[in-house]
Amino acid sequence: MTVLLTRRDALALGGMTAAAMTRPASAQSTSPIKIGFSMALTGGLAVGGRAALLCYQIWAEEVNARGGLLGRKVELVYYDDQTNPATVPAIYAKLLDVDKVDLLLSGYGTVPTAAAMPVVIQRGKLILSLFALAANDQFKYDRYFQMQPNGPDAKVEFSRGFFELAAALQPKPQTAAIVGADAEFSILALEGARENAKKAGVKFVYDRTYPPATVDFAPIVRAIKATNPDLLFIASYPPDTSGMIRTIHEIGFGARMVGGGMIGLQFGALKTQLGPMLNNIVAYDLYVPEPTMKFPGIEQFLVKYRERAVPAGVDALGIYIPPYAYSEMQIIEQAVTATGSTDDAKLADYIRKTTFSTVVGDIKFGERGEWAEPRILLIQYRGVAGNDLEQFKLPGKQIVLHPARFRSGDLQVPFESMKR
Repeated sequence: MTVLLTRRDALALGGMTAAAMTRPASAQSTSPIKIGFSMALTGGLAVGGRAALLCYQIWAEEVNARGGLLGRKVELVYYDDQTNPATVPAIYAKLLDVDKVDLLLSGYGTVPTAAAMPVVIQRGKLILSLFALAANDQFKYDRYFQMQPNGPDAKVEFSRGFFELAAALQPKPQTAAIVGADAEFSILALEGARENAKKAGVKFVYDRTYPPATVDFAPIVRAIKATNPDLLFIASYPPDTSGMIRTIHEIGFGARMVGGGMIGLQFGALKTQLGPMLNNIVAYDLYVPEPTMKFPGIEQFLVKYRERAVPAGVDALGIYIPPYAYSEMQIIEQAVTATGSTDDAKLADYIRKTTFSTVVGDIKFGERGEWAEPRILLIQYRGVAGNDLEQFKLPGKQIVLHPARFRSGDLQVPFESMKR
C-alpha cells in the first residue's frame, strides 16, 4: 500500500518522490517489521539505486513467503533521494519520526551514506550501507556495517591490486598518471592510489582532477599522453568512465596498463556500449562469472534477478550491485532470526562477531564495520567481440587477476588503443 504524502510532507522533503510501502501498525506481535532507506531512483546514481531496490524487493517477497521475520511480515519504506545528498537527512528523520521504521539501510553510494550518518548516529540506530567508500572512517560509528568488500583500509585497498600487479612487471614500470573527478569517491580513490604507487616505487608524471560535469575529455587525455606514462590509473564515475575510454581510443593512447577505479564498467549497459573498446582494460570489480567465484546460491539468484531486471528497466547483467544488495538482506535476516529481535544494540553486537553465509560467499565484519578481509577484484577484459550482453555472462571475458585466491588468468600487457 503506497503512502500519500500531504502537502506539508512534500514540501518538507523538497518535492521528493515517495515510494513507500506501509500500512497502519496493529498489535506489536502482528505489526510489520519496517525496513527504511533512501534510494537513488532518479539522478546520476539511479542505475545502481534501482537495481538495488529490485534486489531488496525480491528478498522481501521471498522472506514473506516463508512467513516473514519473527512471525511478522517485512515491509520496505523508501523514498527517492534523487542522487542529491541534501535530501537525505530529511528522509531519515521522516523514516524514524513519521514512518517509525524498525531497521535502516543506507542509500546507494558514498555521498548519500555520509549524509545520513549524523541522523543515524544521533538516534543510535544500526545501519547497513551499500557501496560507500570509507564512509565510516570519519565517524567510527560502532553500529555501521558496509556491504562492499573494501576491507579495513578501503581507500588503499581500492587500488592496491593495480599497483601490485604493475610492480611485478618486467621491466618494472617507472612512471604513472592518475586522474579522476573532483568528487568524494574519486578523491578518496586517488589518495589510495598515491600511497600504493609510492610503495611500488612509481613516480607521477600527471596527477590531476577534473570537474564532475566534464564532458570533453580530449584535453585531459592529450595532456596525459604527452607525459608518456607507463601506467594510467583512472578514478571515475560512469559518465566519465565512458568518456575517458572513448577518448583514449579516439586519440590513440597506449600504456603498459590502463584502467583502475572506473565505476560503470560493471554495468551491462556500459559494457555493451563500449564493446571491444574494453579489451585489455584492467579495472576493479566485485564479482565476475569466472570458475573461481562460484559461491553457493549466486547463480540461482542471478537467474531470478535477470527474469525481472528487463521489465523493471534496471541493469540486465546484475553482477555488480545486485549480489551485494541481496546479501545485505540475507545478513539482516540471519541477524534478526538469531537474536529474535530488531533491537539495534543486540543486532549490532551479533553482526560484529558473526560470519555470515551469503550469495557472495562468507562475510565477516571488522574495523569500522568494513569487511574484515578485503576482496576487491582486479579484472582484465579479454576477447570482447561486438556489443552483445550475453558474452559478459560467460567466463573468459573478464579475467580475474587479483587477489591470487580468485585468479583465473594472468595479466596481458601492453594496452593499446584501437587507433594505435
